[in-house]
Amino acid sequence: MLNHLLDFVMRQRVAVLLGTLVLLGVGGWAMVHLPIDAVPDITNPQVQINTAVPALAPEEVEKLVSFPIESEMAGLPEMVELRSLSKFGLSQVTMTFKDGVDLYRTRQLVTERLQGVLDDLPPGLSPKLAPIATGLGEIFYYTLDYTKDTTNKPATREEQLMALRQIQEYTVKPLLRATQGVAEVNTSGGYERQLVIQPDPAKLAAAGLSLDTLAEIIEQNTKNAGGGYVEIGGEQLIVRAPTRVTKAEEISNLPLKFGAGVKPMLVSDVATVAIGSSFRSGASTHEADEALVGAAIMLAGENTRLVAQSVRSKLEEIQEKLPAGVSIKAVYDRSELVDRTIHTVERNLTEGAILVIVVLFLLLGNIRAAFIVALVIPLSMLFAMTGMVRLGVSGNLMSLGAVDFGLIIDGAVVMVENIVRHLGERQHALGRKLTATERAREVLRSAKEVANPMFFGVLIITVVYLPILALQGIEGKMFKPMAVVVMLALGGSLVLALTLMPVLCSFLLGGNIKEKDNWLVSMVKAAYTPLLTFGLRFRWLVILPMFALFGLSLFVFSKLGSEFIPQLDEGDFTFQLIRSSSTYVSDTFGPMGSEATSAVPIRENTSRTSGNSLLRIASDCFCKSTEAVSPALLLRISWKVKSPSSSCGMNSEPSFENTN
Repeated sequence: MLNHLLDFVMRQRVAVLLGTLVLLGVGGWAMVHLPIDAVPDITNPQVQINTAVPALAPEEVEKLVSFPIESEMAGLPEMVELRSLSKFGLSQVTMTFKDGVDLYRTRQLVTERLQGVLDDLPPGLSPKLAPIATGLGEIFYYTLDYTKDTTNKPATREEQLMALRQIQEYTVKPLLRATQGVAEVNTSGGYERQLVIQPDPAKLAAAGLSLDTLAEIIEQNTKNAGGGYVEIGGEQLIVRAPTRVTKAEEISNLPLKFGAGVKPMLVSDVATVAIGSSFRSGASTHEADEALVGAAIMLAGENTRLVAQSVRSKLEEIQEKLPAGVSIKAVYDRSELVDRTIHTVERNLTEGAILVIVVLFLLLGNIRAAFIVALVIPLSMLFAMTGMVRLGVSGNLMSLGAVDFGLIIDGAVVMVENIVRHLGERQHALGRKLTATERAREVLRSAKEVANPMFFGVLIITVVYLPILALQGIEGKMFKPMAVVVMLALGGSLVLALTLMPVLCSFLLGGNIKEKDNWLVSMVKAAYTPLLTFGLRFRWLVILPMFALFGLSLFVFSKLGSEFIPQLDEGDFTFQLIRSSSTYVSDTFGPMGSEATSAVPIRENTSRTSGNSLLRIASDCFCKSTEAVSPALLLRISWKVKSPSSSCGMNSEPSFENTN
C-alpha cells in the first residue's frame, strides 16, 4: 500500500506541493483562531441557583429556600452532584453534570423546574441562575476610583464610594457586559445609594399612624402612573404622573394627613429622610484604601486571551465616557499569564527547532537535507493546530508543551537520510551528476526501501499515547489534550515524511552529493567500533552492570518526588484570612492582611476583598508581584502575620495559595 502511495506521490509532485500550500493556509487560519489558555480547564459543567435572602437566619434559609429548590432539582438528567450553601443573606444551590453535556439545554431544564418551586418560597424572593462560566472564569479585575489630584469628587470617602458604585452599575457594567465573550460583571465594594427613612415611634403614635401605614402611603405616592391620552389641537398627548423620587426632600414633603383649613401632616413631621446606603455585606480595598473592584467573568468555552484583551480594550473606551477625575485601573489580567505561558512554549519550541536543524546538519552533512527535514516541524504543528481547532482543544502549557520535536522528525530523518545516501552512492557509481529523471527514480527507490519500517515505527510511538485517551474526570481533562496534540503532530509528520519529503528531495538535492560520512559521524563510528567489539566479546561484563544500573534506577525512582501538573509561577498569589462569621465587614480589613502584603519585597500592587455581593466570611487578599515568589517566602510571611486570636475570640490564620 505504501509503495502505491509513493508511486502516486512521485507522479503528482506538483499536486503534493500545492497540497502543502493548502496546509499552510488552513494551518495559518487555525493558528490565529486556536483557543489559547495557560492550563486546561478542568472544572465540571455546573449550574448554580443564587437567591438573595436578606432577612432570614441560616437555618431558615436552609429550610425555606435551599431545601425546596434542592428537592425540585433532584433527578435532573445527567446530574452527578447536588449540593447547597445556606448562610445569612444567601442561598446557593449547585448542580454538577457529566462532561460533554449541553449546558444550554441543562440550564433550560433547570429554569423550567425552578418555575415550579417559586410559589413555595417566601414572598419577595427571586432565584437567579449564575452566569454560564467555569471555575476559571474570573479573567480580569479592575478598580474604579477617583484620581488623587481631582477636585470633582464628594467630600467623604463613603460618598465617593457611593458615587463610584453608581458609575459602575449604570455606566461601566452595562457597557462591559456587551463585550463578546463576557458572561457577567461582578461588583465588590462601594455603597449602594438609597433613600433612608427613619421614623420616630413617638411622633408616629401621636399622629395615630403605624409603620405599615407610613410605608403604604410612601409606596403609593412614589409610583409612576399613566392616565391615557388627550387630544388637543390635533395632537395626541400622553398623560402621565411622574412620581419617582430622586431626592430626600421629595419624600419629606409627601402629605400623610390633610384637610380643609388644616396644615397637612408631612412625612418630615414623623420621620427623618436622608441619603444613605443599604446593608453592606462585603467590601474591597486596593493598596490598603477602600475601593470599588469589578471582575469580568468569561463565558464558558471562550478564548481566555482574546476575551481578556477585549475587556482591556473596552475599559479603555469606557474610560473616555466616565466623569472627569474617575479612572479605571486593571489589577489582574489573565491574558498576561497566557502570554507569558505561550511565550515560554514558543521559546522552547524555537530553541528546539534550531537545535534539531544544527544536529541534522552535523549528522547529515548536507544543509539542504537538514532544511528539508526541518520543514516537518512547522508543517506538523500547523497540521496539529488544524486538528485542535476542529476538536476544540485549546493551546496551553500541557498541550503545546508536550510536543517533542525528536519524535516529530523521526520518520523524516529516516526517509531523507536514506535518500541522501542512495543519491550519493548512485552519483559515485555513475561518476557524474544525476539527471532529474534519474534523481526522481532513485528517490522513489530509496523511499520504498524505508517506508514500511518508518511507518510502523511512528505508528508504535503513536499507540503509546492511546491509553491516555481512556482517562476520565480531572485527569482526563488535564492530560487528554496532551495525547491528542502529540498524536496529531505525529500523524502529520508521518504524512509529510511519506509525501513531501521525497518530493522536496527530488527537486532540491541536485548537484554533488557526498557518498561518505562526514567528520562527526566518522569520529562517532571510530569511537563506537572498539566499544561494540569489546561488548560482543565480553557480553556478561556489559549485561550485569546494566541490570545493576536498572535496579539502582528503580531505587532512585522510588525516592523521586511527583506532582500533578508542572509548577506554574504566575507571579500573582492570594491568601485567605478565615474569620468568625459574625465579624463585622470593616473589621476584616485589619492589620493582619497589611502585614502579610507589606512583607512581600517585590510587590507591585495588592487588592483585598471581604464578602461579596451578599456575604463572605473570609477575607481574600490578591497580591500581584513583579517577579515569581518562592513558596518558602510565603511560608515565612504566613508565620509572621499569624495572629493568636481575632477580635471575636476565634483563631485567624492566613493560608496562602498560588492563583494558578
